[in-house]
Amino acid sequence: MKSTTSRRSFLKKAATIGGGLVLGFDWFSTEAQTVLSSLSKAELLESTSLNAYLSIAPDNTITILSPNPEVGQNIKTSFPTIIAEELDADWTKVRVVQAPFDNSRFERQVTGGSGATPHSYKKLRKVGATARQMLIEAASKQWNVPVTECNTESGFVVHTSGKKLSYGELSIEASKIAVPQEVKLKDRKDFKLIGKRVKNVENKNIVTGKPLYGMDFYREGMLYAVIQRPEGFGMKLKSVDAAAVKSMPGIVDVVTFKNNVAIVGKSTWQLLKARKALKVIYENAQGLESTEDHNKIFSELMAKPEATVRRKNGDPEAAFKNAAKVIKSEYQCPFLPHNPMEPMNFFAHVKEDSVELVGPTQNPGSARSSVSKLVGIPESKISLEITRIGGGFGRRLMDDFVVEAAELSSILKAPVKVIWSREDDMTGGYYRPAVRYRFEAALDTANNLIGYRLRGVGINAGNPTRENNFPSGAVENLLIESTEHRSPISTAPWRAPITNFLAFAEQSFLDEVASATGKDPVEFRLGLLNKAKTAPAGPVRYDIDRMIGVIKLAAEKSGWGTKKEVSQGFSVYFSHASYVAIVAEASLKNNKPQVSKIYAAVDCGEVVSPMGARQQVIGGIVDGFGHAMFGKLSFKNGVPEQNNYHKYRLIRMREVPEVEAHFVDNGLDPTGLGEPSLPPTSGAVANAIYKATGTRVRNQPFMDEAPFKIKASV
Repeated sequence: MKSTTSRRSFLKKAATIGGGLVLGFDWFSTEAQTVLSSLSKAELLESTSLNAYLSIAPDNTITILSPNPEVGQNIKTSFPTIIAEELDADWTKVRVVQAPFDNSRFERQVTGGSGATPHSYKKLRKVGATARQMLIEAASKQWNVPVTECNTESGFVVHTSGKKLSYGELSIEASKIAVPQEVKLKDRKDFKLIGKRVKNVENKNIVTGKPLYGMDFYREGMLYAVIQRPEGFGMKLKSVDAAAVKSMPGIVDVVTFKNNVAIVGKSTWQLLKARKALKVIYENAQGLESTEDHNKIFSELMAKPEATVRRKNGDPEAAFKNAAKVIKSEYQCPFLPHNPMEPMNFFAHVKEDSVELVGPTQNPGSARSSVSKLVGIPESKISLEITRIGGGFGRRLMDDFVVEAAELSSILKAPVKVIWSREDDMTGGYYRPAVRYRFEAALDTANNLIGYRLRGVGINAGNPTRENNFPSGAVENLLIESTEHRSPISTAPWRAPITNFLAFAEQSFLDEVASATGKDPVEFRLGLLNKAKTAPAGPVRYDIDRMIGVIKLAAEKSGWGTKKEVSQGFSVYFSHASYVAIVAEASLKNNKPQVSKIYAAVDCGEVVSPMGARQQVIGGIVDGFGHAMFGKLSFKNGVPEQNNYHKYRLIRMREVPEVEAHFVDNGLDPTGLGEPSLPPTSGAVANAIYKATGTRVRNQPFMDEAPFKIKASV
């Protein structure tokens, strides 16, 4: 499917027409006509911009630019919703367009770390409120009345006398008003859009199959390329025999660069066929690692006396020496691929003094910077168009696939689109680090937790701990330390980095400790939090009251401890400045545990879009549950053993439990939401499995843990 190139023209210089700033967009491309079909060319030429984010047409159509990459997190709807709320716009008149990358006009055009809305919420509100104030001042001048006698309502400025002017009628005069430095934001009780059900602005485009994604992008005359990368981590290209490939239909060239071989041609089908005829021989450049090696490395590092101390409170050595009882457990997780539905792809056209980039990236600033360093062309001469992203989960925070396209284009002296296959994506990319944790708890004679130790051992994980998260602050004698093995296997942030597994291990272990003390798991956690509040053992990153709040809400909504027909497991976690408590319900079916329902209590501050928020929470839960149950990437001599979905087990639709999500309404500024529901999910599931079976699962995937080994069904 061919896409348009309308967003190229976003990079044109703005021009001043009729006293108002007209954004330099090519509104008359096919895509723009679809987006703004209700506007005539004459009207568009009169559209007026009040700031970098929005413009107003004479017919009152308001076009709002959404700067951040849309990766399914609903940002293309929620950002404009925030602006439109403070602008007091008529949402039926709002059109949303993806902005190009432009760090001179927009801040933090990054999708990652669940940080977009927390970073931009107040700024976007001010954007809308500023434009609204300028429209009010324009109306007051035209009517020759005090500003205090004017208000706004659904796209109109209204005077106390009842007369009104539309935003379209006022836009040119408003653009001449000096931008106010201080504006008043709405009281949340007056919100009409924030916190209300607003449909995703691209629902129709997605359902009808409109070209939106990087894979859809097409430029007349461009070449396609697939790249053969080393089949194993630590391998080096030795020789290439491309004679048979070059004579095949549609093949333009075979190019060897760095450690890669690119086949270039006119269609992906021809390239995929040609790739099978390519003969490549590799040699070992450095030690090739297998999963068995990693297990041995984990054991050695866990036993090693030296480690990096991340946090120490009190005298943990004495606490364990004098303990009446010590509980000790280890937990381990494998590498995981990101597996977005849309494989990596990118378009690049490197010219003599400029570069054009188009494609799905979560971090356009970093991508542009990397390409600039590669080709030696200033960033100011590099344009980058952001397409919608068909999944990322952190993978598209990396720049490798963008740099590949740019390097190949510079070699070919032609526009080229590099496309990865599913096998490329799974075997030649970046992965969630493999990690092992050892937890120890010291109890006194009254079964009080008096000591806590955690050692995290990771493979390319950096610091695999979160030393200032719960239960830090609640235990007077505490030691958290880490150590790491550097491997040729490449790793990268994977949805909810580090906490995606740490939360499972930590929350499972706390359940073990609660069981050893004879206390209810929920009451045990509440007791620790109360201790952190009344007698803190050092500083903490989390808000104790907010964590207590979600714990109580989850217990209430799930009927914690009142159900006899199911076994319930509990977990709570703080990540990305948000708080999520999970209750999972499990029962035995054919002697195997089955999760039937999951309850979530979420405190993420102000919920901008309830529908989008609910989908984010459910998506994180399903992702966390599915990967904990089935996800595993293993290695043999540096080569991934799972290269596609026939070998890599994903959760099936029929295995997805019912999910019930509840949100705390506290009016605080928004915090992260794309990731926080994932970390605590697997801990609640594991604890429910224990309640149902009496056996702990301490390693992921759960399907490999006897006696709960769940065979993959085709």
